[in-house]
Amino acid sequence: MHADIPPPVAAALSRYAPPVRRRLAELRRLILAVADATADVGPLTETLRWGEAAYLTERSGSGTTIRLGAPRTNPGSCALFFNCRTTLVPSFRDLFGSSLSYEGARAVLVPAEGLVPESQLRICIAMALTYHRDRRGRSG
Repeated sequence: MHADIPPPVAAALSRYAPPVRRRLAELRRLILAVADATADVGPLTETLRWGEAAYLTERSGSGTTIRLGAPRTNPGSCALFFNCRTTLVPSFRDLFGSSLSYEGARAVLVPAEGLVPESQLRICIAMALTYHRDRRGRSG
């Protein structure tokens, strides 16, 4: 369904401990699946930003970058990082409250092992992938 992981991204993901690496691979698949299922997002560019796997809506310009990594403050967990200058993480807090874990205004944290709040994460990812499109729609 999706192309293989680009070698630089695979190398970046391989540096994490096995449980984190497995969960990041699951989150990657989720990002790609949500992009496929979300109208007007188009194909994502998978690359590195700040040494972390990053997913960009370069072709459509519909969204903001999502990065995958492990937070420095909690290296046993995984993070979906978002631009801290967006309203995304505050919006996620409003929508989901304490059912998700956060790091400031920049990340949603996901445990490396155990259950993944997939339905909430799908919404978060879709909001990020359509952030610019939705903001343009509100302003015009």
